[in-house]
Amino acid sequence: MEIILMRHGKPAFTGSSRIRSGEMADWVTEYDLSDTGTDIPSASTLSLASSAHRIISSNLPRALSSLKALGREPELIDEVFKEAGLPIFHMPMLKLSPTLWAAFFRVMWLLGFSPNAEPLNVAKQRARQAAKILVACAKESNGPVLLMGHGVMNRLITKELKSLGWKECRRQGNGYWNAGIYSLG
Repeated sequence: MEIILMRHGKPAFTGSSRIRSGEMADWVTEYDLSDTGTDIPSASTLSLASSAHRIISSNLPRALSSLKALGREPELIDEVFKEAGLPIFHMPMLKLSPTLWAAFFRVMWLLGFSPNAEPLNVAKQRARQAAKILVACAKESNGPVLLMGHGVMNRLITKELKSLGWKECRRQGNGYWNAGIYSLG
């Protein structure tokens, strides 16, 4: 049995180069609505995706368009696999890149601060539920199960899989289109 946790391709939306923290809520909304545009997966990513017997996906457009770019259709689409929410803190004097704001807000989230966002403990519960779904699908499948998901949520699901006895066999990396492959035992 194998479970492949793959991160989506690079989203087409980039937004402004520098924004105020209060503008991040709109930026996150636009990012969540973005697909991957013309971003193309590597040959190794295409090969890995083609090995999967069952395809599962987050409900966010960047995950669904990534599967389309891979020529795969999900049999299950569920918001349990969507990315963990990002809290927004208002710091009106600063203008930073959305990437820097997102990194800062994610660190604050990991430290337990989550105004206007799903708390870390709730995201961990969702990851536990997601891992159970993936394990059930893997047990029913005659081959690998692929989840097209997201960076932070895939890491939380990885922790849950490992707690259930799954081991990481391979890792392509942590960036867009990369994946971790897990097996039982």
